[in-house]
Amino acid sequence: MADAEFSLAAHPLANPGYGKRSTPYQRPATGSDFAHLPPREAAIAAYIDRLAEGSDISAKTLAKHLPYGQCAVRTALNRIQRAGHLRRGVECVDGRWITRTWWSRTARDDAWWSAFQRGDVPREKPSRSRAYILLAALGRTDAAMSLSHAECRALAPLVDEWFARDADENDVTRALTTGLPTSVHHPAALARNRLTTKLPPEPLRRERPPLRFLECSKCGAPGYAGALSDGDCGPCRRGETAPGPPAGVLPAARVHAHAAAIRAGEGAHP
Repeated sequence: MADAEFSLAAHPLANPGYGKRSTPYQRPATGSDFAHLPPREAAIAAYIDRLAEGSDISAKTLAKHLPYGQCAVRTALNRIQRAGHLRRGVECVDGRWITRTWWSRTARDDAWWSAFQRGDVPREKPSRSRAYILLAALGRTDAAMSLSHAECRALAPLVDEWFARDADENDVTRALTTGLPTSVHHPAALARNRLTTKLPPEPLRRERPPLRFLECSKCGAPGYAGALSDGDCGPCRRGETAPGPPAGVLPAARVHAHAAAIRAGEGAHP
């Protein structure tokens, strides 16, 4: 798919906290991840999938870097969403509501997105773990850190410990490839040393379910994922105008979420 090889070099990041956010437990990338989509949508989806976390994937920005206009990109994004790869919404982070755009290379159904909103997505059992996949791809970032299958399997538990401490793929890759010596004679030994000595501290905050709501892709109305089908609310699917809240009034979903956040905060302090 030649269109999927668009250059990523100049694609900008969104403002900190925004942009592309990959969902957990995705399957390893393959050449057929988006074969079920029409050619244009498949090309755009493959391009988004290759972008770094936090990249601006709004229709306006994508249109500047792809050979399609904004209307075409917006239509393609809606089709990609209906196929289960994309959802838009809001999430409460440190008491602030942040607009989110969640991305999944693996197509997900409405039930999966509902579980994701609740924060209880079940761990899938891929043939290769998230840690193994990261280690196996390390040589693409820096050839000096190429690892064998046996080395990836041996080091994977150490990477799992990083993930358990809220580190992501970028954190681990950066720790393993930044400031390498001129010659790396034993990449596995170096990786083991860095994974051990640079291990982040355990999270100080007690883990709580995320406060997040998905939004209708057409009218932007927030709600529980169970009320959305392929990312669209009932009124929009029926061609109706979804009633919005009066001007200046916070949507009910956000009011409930704010109340939950306050209760959770009170419960965290004896």
